[in-house]
Amino acid sequence: MLKKALVAGGGVLLLTTVICGRDAVSYVSTSMGWVKQTVKDSVPIEFELERARNMIKDLDPEIRDNMHVIAREEVEVARLRDQYTEAQKQLTKDRTDVTRLKKDLDEGGSVFVYAGRSYSQKQVETDLGRRFERFKTKEATVEKLRQILTAREAGLLAANDKLKAMQAAKRQLEVEIENMKARVEMVKVAESTSAAVAFDDSRLSRTREALRDIAARIDVAEKIVATTSAAPDQIPLDEVDSKNITDEVARYFAEHPSHEDIVKLD
Repeated sequence: MLKKALVAGGGVLLLTTVICGRDAVSYVSTSMGWVKQTVKDSVPIEFELERARNMIKDLDPEIRDNMHVIAREEVEVARLRDQYTEAQKQLTKDRTDVTRLKKDLDEGGSVFVYAGRSYSQKQVETDLGRRFERFKTKEATVEKLRQILTAREAGLLAANDKLKAMQAAKRQLEVEIENMKARVEMVKVAESTSAAVAFDDSRLSRTREALRDIAARIDVAEKIVATTSAAPDQIPLDEVDSKNITDEVARYFAEHPSHEDIVKLD
C-alpha cells in the first residue's frame, strides 16, 4: 500500500512538473522547506541543547584517535631524528677518512701504512675511489632523510596545532551551551514572573473594586441613617419658620408694583 502511495505521489509530482514546469518544482521545494522549518521550530529548545551537548560528546572519540595518531607520529619522528643524527655522524667520519686518503696521495709515496698494514699507491687510490662514491651516496641519503624529517616534523606540528584548536573549539562549544542553558532558564524565570505579576494584579484589581463597592454601600447607609435618625423625644432648639401666604403676597406686590400703580403715583 505504501509503495503504491509513493508511486502515485511521484506520478503526481512528475505530471505537475510537466504541466507547470519550473514553477511547480519551486512550489514543491518551498513547501518542503517550510514544513521542515515548522517541524524544527516545534522542537523544544531544551531538546536541541541536549542534542548539541551529545554532538559535542561525540567529538571525544575523534579527539582521542587524533591523539593516538599524533603520539605514534611523535615516536616515528623521534626515531627518524635519531637516525638522521647517527647518519650525520657517520657522514662526517667518512668525509674525514676521504680527506685523509686524498691528502696522503697528494703528498706522494709508493707505500702507505694504515693500522699497522702497508698498502701500495694503487690500493690507496682504489680505496679512495670507492670511499668517495659511498660518501656521495650517503650524503644524498642523509639529505633525503633530512628532508623527510623536516616534512614529518612540520606535519607533526600542524597536527598538534589542529588538535589543540579542536580541543579549544570543543571547550568553547561547551561554554556556549552552558551560556545558552542559563539564558533559557532566565527566560523561563522571566515568563513565570510576568505571569505571576499579571495574575496578582488581576486579583488586586478585583479586591480594590470590591472594597469600593463596600465603601459605597457604607456611604449610602450612613446617609440613610443621618436622615432618619432624629430622636422623637428630643427638644427642638431651632424655631420653625411658619409662613403666612397672605402676608407673603402683600409683601411681594409692595416690592414689585404694577404699571398702573406707578402711573397713579405720578
